[in-house]
Amino acid sequence: MKSVSILGATGSIGTSTLDLVERDREAFRVVALTAQRDVAGLADAARRTGAELAVIGDPALYGALKDALSGSATEVAAGEDAVVEAASRGADWTMAAIVGTAGLLSTMAALRGGRTVALANKESLVSAGALMTDAAKRHGATLLPVDSEHNAVFQCFDHGAPGSIRKVTLTASGGPFRDWTLDAMRSVTPAQAVKHPNWSMGAKISVDSATLMNKGLELIEAFHLFPLEADQFDAIVHPQSVIHALVDYVDGSVLAHLGSPDMRTPIAHCLAWPHRMATPCQRLDLAAVGRLDFRAPDLERFPAFALAKDILAEGAGRAVILNAANEVAVGAFLDGRIGFLDIALIVRKALDRYDPGSPSCLEEVFAIDVEARAVARDAMETIGA
Repeated sequence: MKSVSILGATGSIGTSTLDLVERDREAFRVVALTAQRDVAGLADAARRTGAELAVIGDPALYGALKDALSGSATEVAAGEDAVVEAASRGADWTMAAIVGTAGLLSTMAALRGGRTVALANKESLVSAGALMTDAAKRHGATLLPVDSEHNAVFQCFDHGAPGSIRKVTLTASGGPFRDWTLDAMRSVTPAQAVKHPNWSMGAKISVDSATLMNKGLELIEAFHLFPLEADQFDAIVHPQSVIHALVDYVDGSVLAHLGSPDMRTPIAHCLAWPHRMATPCQRLDLAAVGRLDFRAPDLERFPAFALAKDILAEGAGRAVILNAANEVAVGAFLDGRIGFLDIALIVRKALDRYDPGSPSCLEEVFAIDVEARAVARDAMETIGA
């Protein structure tokens, strides 16, 4: 029986992971589940799985979670320190799916445990990639990528001979506005931006997909996950989301990973690794798909992708700014305070105004993150000026 912990259990990745775990209750023991504010969802998941520990990130909700789990055998805790402690409980396998930089400390705690960490928190690698991968090596932890694109690369990559690889290409659906004109995109609403054509995802990552920032962030992740140079990573728009990544070898061979767009597939690969497990995912029917289309990303309509791609060769501190400013801008857009096209503009302004050195520890990452958010908020005040 494999012991598992799920950090971010009530989000889209967390619920998909729970779906797989609950389909084979004899194979998994749930050690810890965490959520930030969803008391009802967390309590329900803890009761269903018999979780040993349930942690709510917001300490003000401790009483509500305690009441919701009254009569159960599940231990209850609250607050950021408790989330980190949950990640340190020694589970064989931990899903790190807390959105944003809030997931950095708990992800690092899981890596220090020296077990297997399935990483779905892209901000961990974008903001602290070298620190995370160094921690995994130092503590003997196995780091498995959950993002469908990186998981696809992981499966096609010759880890024993990286010198045989010429290029890695991630695919992007292009989001809901891939065929919109720049002028039409000026009036995009949050409701339109979160309606992804292929994937079921949370609001923030859906907006990132709509701006193509998500694909840029994924290039930075890939740079930290796979031992290649910055110019060996690229992305291509593939509207059908059937091919998730391609690995181009020096002999002319190109290995592609294909599958239906369902996050349970890469999650299952990580959950069962190094073996395979059955899933209820829809099987790929290429005859029904009929055609596969590709196009280069339009950098004029999607400048966020260009910003992120440039960061690959600019140092870790720049990546922290990119991520922090983007979180601020996306939050402001979802709140209706700025326009869709303003997101990339704010990120660019933050990068122009702030240029720290590369962080050497998580404390420095957090310090840069805080300053970058302040710079981004200040940049918002100049929009339209």
